[in-house]
Amino acid sequence: MTEPGALSVRPRRLRQTAAVRRLVAQERLSPADLVLPLFVKEGIDAPVPVPSMPGVVQHTRESLRKAVAEAVAAGVGGLILFGIPAVKDARGSGADDPDGVVQVALRDTVSEVGDAAVVMADLCLDEYTDHGHCGVLTETGEVDNDATLRRYASIAVAQAAAGAQFVGPSGMMDGQVAAIRAALDGAGHHDVGIMAYSAKYASAFYGPFRDAAECSPQFGDRASYQQDPARSSDEAVREARLDIAEGADLVMVKPAVGYLDVVRRIADAVDVPVAAYSVSGEYAMVEAAAANGWLDRERTILELLTSIKRAGADIVLTYWATEFARLL
Repeated sequence: MTEPGALSVRPRRLRQTAAVRRLVAQERLSPADLVLPLFVKEGIDAPVPVPSMPGVVQHTRESLRKAVAEAVAAGVGGLILFGIPAVKDARGSGADDPDGVVQVALRDTVSEVGDAAVVMADLCLDEYTDHGHCGVLTETGEVDNDATLRRYASIAVAQAAAGAQFVGPSGMMDGQVAAIRAALDGAGHHDVGIMAYSAKYASAFYGPFRDAAECSPQFGDRASYQQDPARSSDEAVREARLDIAEGADLVMVKPAVGYLDVVRRIADAVDVPVAAYSVSGEYAMVEAAAANGWLDRERTILELLTSIKRAGADIVLTYWATEFARLL
């Protein structure tokens, strides 16, 4: 009990009703902060549900148009496209084919939404190679960094020509941002930005994504080029600064929830917008728990996304983007 005349400090006054909590909230998610990842598959005539990601599908051209229109109508700020080609080969030829699945999807998306949302494309080779790795391989089965950079440069130009406003190199090759920036500028695409996957960890949380994108490695893993979860966040900050020095316009942390400390460190260290990708495993865990009645689904998702924002992310990539844009 407070003595007469003593200072009465009661933080609970700011928590007592929903209206008060809403008034004094310091972290606010906006639909414009959200980016929706979308999968489009070549050669299918109806959307294909992804069993490990309830509610997520591999889109046809037609269903993709509908999905992006719905996202924009809800106020979602950005869209990022991932492609699954009908044919794969060792060099991922479909990735920079002007008539490849993502290039076609980019043209469809831009035609549908114009500049009402930022249209992005994931830039990697794992969805397109028959071996499932993110780059060109040497004869001994190792990823050839420099040969891969040449492929990335070509893919970036193809995606830009198809209408991408940002490309998202996710392969974690050394020097990838510099190679892509030089290729884009050399082709006259000076206004196309780069969202660098600067701190992409070799995570167990990508499993459902690999089902959706059909890109599991056929041998080995990606630990030799993705970041080690056991490394200090100092390394992530160095990677982000390197990417910015090479020409990145945005930097990303992936996954998000298990790496909120990394999001915070990078947000404090850089002067460009920071994105965080709430990945497929995070999505699948919540959906599975909610389906079993173990969690309040909407409350859990909002808490999860708010935590990412609170950690310092300016942009949140999430499979819940359209749904939660409608609720915010």
